[in-house]
Amino acid sequence: MSKFLHNSCLLLSLILSLPLFAQEKKDSTKAVPAPKSFVSSHQGTFGGKVIKYKATAKETQLKNEHDEAVASIWSVAYTQEGVSELSKRPVTFVFNGGPGSASVWLHMGMFGPEIVLVDSDAKKDDGAAPYSIVENKQALLDLTDLVFIDPIGTGYSRVVGKGKVEDYWGLKEDAASIAKFMRQWVTENKRWLSPKYMAGESFGTTRAVAVANALEGDGQNMAMNGLVLISQALDYDGSTSIPDNVTSYLTYLPSMAATAWYHKKAGQGKTLEAFVEECRKFAYDTYAPALYRGNLLDSITKNSLAEKLAYFIGLDKAYILKSNLTVLVPRFQKKLLDDKGLAIGRLDGRFTGDEDDDVSEEPNLGDPADYQIGSAYTAALNHYFASSLKIEMDRPYLTSNDELGDKWRWRPVPDGRYWEPVPVNVARQLGETMRRNTAMKVLVASGYYDLICPFFDTEYTFARNGIVKERVTKTYYAAGHMMYLHEPDRIKLTGDIRKFLTE
Repeated sequence: MSKFLHNSCLLLSLILSLPLFAQEKKDSTKAVPAPKSFVSSHQGTFGGKVIKYKATAKETQLKNEHDEAVASIWSVAYTQEGVSELSKRPVTFVFNGGPGSASVWLHMGMFGPEIVLVDSDAKKDDGAAPYSIVENKQALLDLTDLVFIDPIGTGYSRVVGKGKVEDYWGLKEDAASIAKFMRQWVTENKRWLSPKYMAGESFGTTRAVAVANALEGDGQNMAMNGLVLISQALDYDGSTSIPDNVTSYLTYLPSMAATAWYHKKAGQGKTLEAFVEECRKFAYDTYAPALYRGNLLDSITKNSLAEKLAYFIGLDKAYILKSNLTVLVPRFQKKLLDDKGLAIGRLDGRFTGDEDDDVSEEPNLGDPADYQIGSAYTAALNHYFASSLKIEMDRPYLTSNDELGDKWRWRPVPDGRYWEPVPVNVARQLGETMRRNTAMKVLVASGYYDLICPFFDTEYTFARNGIVKERVTKTYYAAGHMMYLHEPDRIKLTGDIRKFLTE
């Protein structure tokens, strides 16, 4: 073959391949689908008042600096109809935690106009369908509009077009996206003069504080009127039960005592509150100094401390001594009721699970306070969306997404800036935001039997970090992490939030 013919063949080959190459390049970024929206009108009785409201379930697109849609956030907003002065009508933005959890738990368990009921006393598993869905007469729609937000990667929220998950799956990235969504929602609905609140649970409290801080920047300062922090997790030092974390040994002890009291393993003959207060004093006055002395303690003092710890948490003194006076929460879950072959819940110590391995160091089937309610919440939300809100989507609603946790970026500073990994802590941000925004107040709700985010950690965290204690209200409930599972405490929590919103 001549050189000329060879080059001509190459040229022809290139020409023929150009359309295919162009098509491949064009298809490298998927077309951005049009956002979906579902609007319906409803009526219900909330707080003793008949309220007509509109439900708007929709996708809101977030755009980059080139005005290209890169993410789509799913939200469900309930707004009262016929309101003449929107500046007097509050709006509350609600989300759960994880990271990786959709807003299903607070939506279908606490704040939504319809909720699913599980066993209030934590004695029975949720079983299989059907489940009981009822009107939530304690819902706050007589006082505030509600906007439930699913962060990117949860619910129906996702990246689109040129969007990348790493732009959203991180402490600061997540806060920036939620702040951006909130500003868009407020602008589209003409609510800049409305009182504004956020309600978050667990990591959702971390998010709420980070978002409140983020809302102070970007040339669009939006001040919050208040934060509702359910099972707060602001300083992870006090909510991470691992070896050698002295702070966690202190912060978890009163929750262990409360749980032992509930299962009649300790504190009998005393009220829960009195027993907990006794444990608080022991933790501050006796246990803390001993922990910091460590192996400098003599055997007589160690023996005395083990006896006292056994008195509070209901475990054998010999086991406590073998644990070097520091019992980790997963071990406590297995040991407290090992005479019955049961493991207790982490999210809520009232729950118990019958496991096949009675000698494992931690529950091997998962958290009974999680798997005994998850099916009911998932089914209830999907049924409610389809039947009441008439939502039709082309993909499943993700109540949780473990992939976020695996890829989550906890780094609180930009790349290129020096940083040594430390426990996550946004408590100082809360203190700074409260001092810049002197109108912002905070409600912190804690469950006595919460073995994830212990109530004593709330007290420890809010006693420092520059937080303005005069604008903080702390409330307590005889339940766990999701205290609204316990009907009396759901009613109590709703009442406490009502008071918080109207004071």
